[in-house]
Amino acid sequence: MANILFVSEKKSFTVISLVKLIEEEGDTVIHTSFKPSDIEKHKDYRVIIINAEDQSMEGLIYIKDKVIEDGIPILVFGDINQVQEVEEVISAQFIKKRFVRPFNVKEVAEEITKFVKDDASHLKKKILVVDDSGAVLRSVKGWLEEKYRVILANSGAMAIKYLAMNRPDLILLDYEMPICDGKQVLEMIRAESDYSSIPVIFLTNKNDKESVLSVSPLKPDGYLLKSMAPAKIVENIDEFFEKKKWSM
Repeated sequence: MANILFVSEKKSFTVISLVKLIEEEGDTVIHTSFKPSDIEKHKDYRVIIINAEDQSMEGLIYIKDKVIEDGIPILVFGDINQVQEVEEVISAQFIKKRFVRPFNVKEVAEEITKFVKDDASHLKKKILVVDDSGAVLRSVKGWLEEKYRVILANSGAMAIKYLAMNRPDLILLDYEMPICDGKQVLEMIRAESDYSSIPVIFLTNKNDKESVLSVSPLKPDGYLLKSMAPAKIVENIDEFFEKKKWSM
């Protein structure tokens, strides 16, 4: 069973029919408006369906940010112009399916349930990557996204905010960041009982002995250098999860 977030201002005949048909296949559909505050109330969903017929710019921008952070697949329906308006805000690469009117509601529902069944992204381990460099974040995401769900945070504050509502399977943490460095972020993580047990591996250029020793009391789960070959970094992360699986 997979939760689907259905974003639509109105419960039109099409919306009601789609929800009914999708739920008949065993999936749970959560209906919400385009207000960011309403969307924010819901956490446990794997797919977002956007009704482009009554979209709002504020809501689309919020959803766009969620997609980039969490890698959640987007499905859109509406007429051709409405779908294109959505794509002007949310890059087409993040929209996995488009249903352009006129369409058969039953066939659309069948395609949606098939997509949810076939999509395995929600089964992937979630990795939160924390680094103040946008270039580094994009690179690491590119290395890992085939095997893992990758969430990006460009500051310690953003990482802590994410952890308040979500639980990744691993955090990749840069050491050198402005305002709040990696050591301080790890101190905050270890001090909060709700997420103190989340594994943290440093991914950094900081390789002097003093830096490594200074964080050892906080018990990081590893220390990787950015200068390593990307394949080697991925290999180390794969090995981490493999060992964790056998230790459970």
